[in-house]
Amino acid sequence: MSYRRISDYGVIGNMHSAALVSADGSIDWLCFPRFDSPSVFAALLDDASGGYFRIRPVGEFRQDHSYLPSSNILVAAFETESGSVTLTDFMPVADEITRCEDELVRLVRCQSGTVEMELDFRPRLDYARPGMSLAVNGRSVLARKDGDCLGLTSGPPLEAVEGGARARFTLKEGERAAFILRWNPDASGPPLPEDYDVYGKLGRTQAFWRFVAHDWRYMGRWEELVRRSMLALHLLLYAPTGAVCAAVTTSLPEHIGGNRNWDYRFCWLRDAAFTMDVFHRLGHTAYSRPFIEWLAGLALGVGGGEDLHSLYGIGREVNHQSMKEDVLGHLEGYRGSAPVRVGNGAFDQFQLDAYGEVLLSFDSYHRAGGIIDGSLWVLAQAMVESALRHWQKADNGIWEVRSEPKHFTFSKLMAWVAVDRGLRLARALKKPVDYDRWQRARNVIKAEILEKSWNEKRRSFVQAYGTNNLDASVLFIPMVGFLPAEDPRMAATIDAVQKELVRDGFVYRYLPSQTDDGVGGDEGAFTMCSLWLAGCLITSGRVDEARAIFERVVGLRNHVGLFSEMVEPQTGEFLGNYPQAFTHIAVIHTARNLDRALNQVELGKVVAA
Repeated sequence: MSYRRISDYGVIGNMHSAALVSADGSIDWLCFPRFDSPSVFAALLDDASGGYFRIRPVGEFRQDHSYLPSSNILVAAFETESGSVTLTDFMPVADEITRCEDELVRLVRCQSGTVEMELDFRPRLDYARPGMSLAVNGRSVLARKDGDCLGLTSGPPLEAVEGGARARFTLKEGERAAFILRWNPDASGPPLPEDYDVYGKLGRTQAFWRFVAHDWRYMGRWEELVRRSMLALHLLLYAPTGAVCAAVTTSLPEHIGGNRNWDYRFCWLRDAAFTMDVFHRLGHTAYSRPFIEWLAGLALGVGGGEDLHSLYGIGREVNHQSMKEDVLGHLEGYRGSAPVRVGNGAFDQFQLDAYGEVLLSFDSYHRAGGIIDGSLWVLAQAMVESALRHWQKADNGIWEVRSEPKHFTFSKLMAWVAVDRGLRLARALKKPVDYDRWQRARNVIKAEILEKSWNEKRRSFVQAYGTNNLDASVLFIPMVGFLPAEDPRMAATIDAVQKELVRDGFVYRYLPSQTDDGVGGDEGAFTMCSLWLAGCLITSGRVDEARAIFERVVGLRNHVGLFSEMVEPQTGEFLGNYPQAFTHIAVIHTARNLDRALNQVELGKVVAA
């Protein structure tokens, strides 16, 4: 079996963990019991030894793969010469979403004729490191390692094979077979399928996702696209704490054969704040409150002078050991793209922009009707003061460079945003802050950005003070109200980005050959950056150009409507971790803004930012 394309996978989850399921019925990535736990299947990162769980027809077949409407439940439809079957994959959502049984259910049903099926179960606990034992007993399998256990129960009987179990079974029209996978089952193992309420769990899970899919306000163009992106963002929520994973995978490469492979299974304040912000703008505030409350819990430390980290463990862990970046040298990496990393060294970085992004989410939360109570205001005020205390420092920036810190334009911009939105909140809440000092500081930050981030010789804003290279993150300048898009400096910057950072119609975040980011090597086009360019064009009234870019980007979505972090521009091949929160956030924002702009054009109005 060779590596599948990243885009061949759909994703299921229960807001505790998630699995990547290929269109031909193979689960090639799953971590239990949490997103950031060691994998139990990792064929995604080592096709030969990573482990998988495959169910499919014997012999040749045609396939179709889709989500049940308004859900995160996947259905693969297989057509053979003798009949047709469906394979339904889901992770049950409990009545109390902060708890779950750590289960995955696979349900095969014959729709017509007679179909012979095959099952191949090859678990590899603990990232496929050695030491796992496996026992097959009739219709159950238990895989054990270091006190942990993964159990599978099956409708058909199972046969032991080296390193796993397999089965062949035939279904006639109307017949079904179920398979229950459970992490750390009780002593008797997972329940047998006939003792398990398969359809009850399926119905409750489908009802939950339908509620989520309709608990937001958007009725414009591309409604189904926005809905799928909302559902994808929900798959990245860790329900017990409200944290948001940047993606559910680790080490999917930004360039095939390259070393830009990172672990995204943690909660970046930036990604989480942007996720909450888009939830708020769609009136979907129920699931942002846990994250807001978690941030409020940080208020005491921040108010006491403790610096925020840019990322945290999804269980709110704040310790260096849980984030320690290690290399799993026994895994070859996706299509040979080593190294495979777990943990993320960016935990120790200073990233100034986090203050602004969190304040943006607070501002949109308040405007959506959320209550900024005492503890939240303490945090908001503390973050403004922290931004003022640190804004003159160099940092590692939004792209988390591993070279020497710089004075990045985006970081300074978001420090300005932190003060600007802090002032807006203070006025709205009638809080007794030192308005004059905050306003003076905001003006000083703005003046410095306009002086030091603008490069007169190349006629554009640049990546960092004193540099000549472009960076797509400067496209954020008009989106946060720092300058209007029609400002001559911003208009020139947009033109420069289009001329220098666009390849085959897609935007690179920067050119690695021109930027010492401490990593080296090539990378793909950052999908979100193309959407940022579209957003800038919208605000400057260039709506037709923006729509062309937007439609080019959304044309990249895979068969189930999901996006990765990056793409190879010439082929559209997915690169980077998947599904990517940043990309889905940008899809929603751009769809909303473009829909509004198109409506204004149709009404003969001037397009506003």
